[in-house]
Amino acid sequence: MHPAPSIIVFTAISGLGFGLLAWLGVGVPDVTGWSAFAFFFIAYALAAGGLMASAFHLGHPERAFKAFSQWRSSWLSREAVLSVATLLAFGPYALALWLFETRLGLLGAVGSLLALATVFSTSMIYASLRAVPRWNHWLVPTLFLLYAISGGALLSGEIYAAALLFLVLAGAQLLYWRTGDKLFHAAGSTAETATGLGFMGKVRQLEPPHTGPNYLLKEMVFVVGRRRAERLRLIALLSGAILPALVLSIVPAGHLAAAVAVLLHVIGLLAARWLFFAEAEHVVGLYYGRR
Repeated sequence: MHPAPSIIVFTAISGLGFGLLAWLGVGVPDVTGWSAFAFFFIAYALAAGGLMASAFHLGHPERAFKAFSQWRSSWLSREAVLSVATLLAFGPYALALWLFETRLGLLGAVGSLLALATVFSTSMIYASLRAVPRWNHWLVPTLFLLYAISGGALLSGEIYAAALLFLVLAGAQLLYWRTGDKLFHAAGSTAETATGLGFMGKVRQLEPPHTGPNYLLKEMVFVVGRRRAERLRLIALLSGAILPALVLSIVPAGHLAAAVAVLLHVIGLLAARWLFFAEAEHVVGLYYGRR
């Protein structure tokens, strides 16, 4: 799949924002007054900023409001509804902490559940697509939630929890790559099944379907080089999980260590999310002799 920058930024940054909101909703960190304002400002900026970035991927951004209408059948619509519900739920919760230094515990817990449900819905937009075998797996929502929770723990200052979660994230990411590399073959999709001519024997292309690029080739048939993918996997694993965990475990706690860990994690997260899209093989590529 084509790794569009707007979608990469949307899924990465909004996940961090909703992950931080999930921690704030359960009282972590235990802040009030202007400290609470600062944390919620960061969380809202990331969550809302990421959602706004997704609008740039739409052909008609002015019609984005229609995404809310199909919540019964569409994970994208459920994500839209849940994201707004989350931000609305945290509004009075954040104001109570900021202005009155009062924690509305039940509302915060509901907001945390909504934040995690939003991240889950985002992941299911991709995990529900059987046409992309690498995405159609339970590890996809698992990874989205782990990135959100671990990143949120880091931003909320939960150093030890973040370090532990990063190690779990590294293991889950490695498992996803190892499993994902086999899923297209395991799905059984071939040129024979794609064309319906398997009963005749082995199918091969005589000529390409098009003499020039088209929408399907641009959006759904993206090929990433093996060496490039290996380098990016290493960057994603080291920068996104292992190095931040080491920084948090070894370097004395402080703003500098936290800033370095956040920067490393964001770099790794963006690399992992770019690969998430670039390595996704849509079965439509079989019609073009590509995977």
